[in-house]
Amino acid sequence: MNDKQAKELIAKFLIQQASAAELDALMLWLQDAKNEQLFSSYVQTNYAIEHQMRQFDPNRLKTKLQLLMDEDIKAVKRKKIRKIISYSAAAVVTVLLATGYFLQNNSFNKPIETTPRIISNNINIGSNKATLTLEDGSQVALEKGNTYQTPNASSNGEVIVYGADKSDGARAVFNYLTVPRGGQFHLVLSDGTEVWLNSESQLKYPVNFINGQTRKVDLVYGEGYFAVSPSTEHEGAKFVVSNQSQEIEVLGTEFNIKAYKDEANIYTTLVEGKVVLNTETAKRVLQPSQQLNLNLYDNSMEVATVNVYNEISWKDGVFSFRRKPLVEIMKVLSRWYDMDVIFEDPELEKAGFNGVLDKDQKIEDILNTIKNFKVIEDYEIVNKTILLK
Repeated sequence: MNDKQAKELIAKFLIQQASAAELDALMLWLQDAKNEQLFSSYVQTNYAIEHQMRQFDPNRLKTKLQLLMDEDIKAVKRKKIRKIISYSAAAVVTVLLATGYFLQNNSFNKPIETTPRIISNNINIGSNKATLTLEDGSQVALEKGNTYQTPNASSNGEVIVYGADKSDGARAVFNYLTVPRGGQFHLVLSDGTEVWLNSESQLKYPVNFINGQTRKVDLVYGEGYFAVSPSTEHEGAKFVVSNQSQEIEVLGTEFNIKAYKDEANIYTTLVEGKVVLNTETAKRVLQPSQQLNLNLYDNSMEVATVNVYNEISWKDGVFSFRRKPLVEIMKVLSRWYDMDVIFEDPELEKAGFNGVLDKDQKIEDILNTIKNFKVIEDYEIVNKTILLK
């Protein structure tokens, strides 16, 4: 593939128009290390925006953009798109953000000239880290560079994997995996189920599941993405995730649960398969691309169809924000960067922002991106606190 073909393919990928075959070609091309750098460069210079500006008139582009924003990523492409993003997550702002801004303002405005005031900056990018609590209460720090090995579990500092044990014992032994602010971690349970835990989350789970019994784990708090090993591979044993006021029963599927301690709602998003949600007062079945919002104040439930990738992109190394108010965006960023955010003007909390941001960026880069699109006028950093102006 020559450079011109690569540019065209990258542009189609960014505007979500690449076919399955084209995604395959792009993944193959990205396997060459030098092409990863080229990919990042094209994204950062907004090639896709220029490409679209040359080929479509504004009215047609505006209509097309709206359709793209309203349409969920097709399941047949989703995993390929995730893999491409994992090769090079340097898409600092997607074509949707920048083009949407262009259409709204009729031009790309120059960055604001004011210089942010950084008195001291102790804010670090999040990383793979967690604390493993064993049944006897002892704790093990898991982080990149540290290995951990027992007869039934091993960790390289980025993932902990439990070995299968066809146990017929009458009692399960439980561990806790706690991910702090500024962290994330990947877990493989003894049945092969994979769990990705986001910042400020805790999962309780058995070291081994008992044959013939329901496989059950407890998301104590926080956010987790579950790729459940099918019941057909475990003698029909169901898999249940318990969380505060609800239980989720699955046979083999992928879904995301967001249930933070400081939020009054629990969001369950189904990626593929089928799940049954049970509360004390109701029972609901979710289909792919549906999200259930459980209000903890009144125990009410609301089901809506959502763009799944916006809800689960965190586990693939990017933040995907669509029509999100700044207060919600900063809550997400605060957990990943382990920082505090203060709004100088409460009205600023309502300001909206659309974009896809790389989780490996420094916080200043993200703030400058938001600033350059005039969502904020300026910011200040003191130690681990950000003041938005």
